[in-house]
Amino acid sequence: MIDRFIMTQRIQKTVKVWSVATRLFHWSLVASVATAWLTSDEFRSAHELAGYCALGLVAFRVIQGLIGERYARFSQFVRSPVHTLKYLGSMARGREARYIGHNPAGALMVLALLVTVFGTGLTGWMQTTDTWWGIEWVEEVHEVLANSLLVLIALHVAGVILASHRHGENLVRAMVNGKKPAPGSGDIG
Repeated sequence: MIDRFIMTQRIQKTVKVWSVATRLFHWSLVASVATAWLTSDEFRSAHELAGYCALGLVAFRVIQGLIGERYARFSQFVRSPVHTLKYLGSMARGREARYIGHNPAGALMVLALLVTVFGTGLTGWMQTTDTWWGIEWVEEVHEVLANSLLVLIALHVAGVILASHRHGENLVRAMVNGKKPAPGSGDIG
């Protein structure tokens, strides 16, 4: 009975983690990448526009990661390789700590997604220039990065589902309303 009361109290108390800017960035990038993927064969101008939007969003996120609010800053969530490997090991054993912001695996995913979106957008833009138009390796790199992005997105969604389940929180809802359950004993802020 007491455990149920404590859990209920934890769920009722929330903290603001994701700002409006972070949430708009996230869902705008989802929309841009989805639009680019869906228009890649038939609607070239929409595809290019979605790619340029994605590049602009990545630039915004890098700036936000350097000077933005607490949980958006890279310095708050990017951990050393050793720390990240230890976290991944604890995940494999089902004993990972709950983080209020990004956990080390999530941080690694953020960086991988940003780099891959940037590389995809850059090679897409290169194909619109006189210098790089029709160069086979540029087209191939663009395609490999775009396909890699789909794999990363699938891993990201799987990680969100896993973390939500293991820590009893709805991370998708948190990326909509900006709030997560307040830190409990052993949580890392």
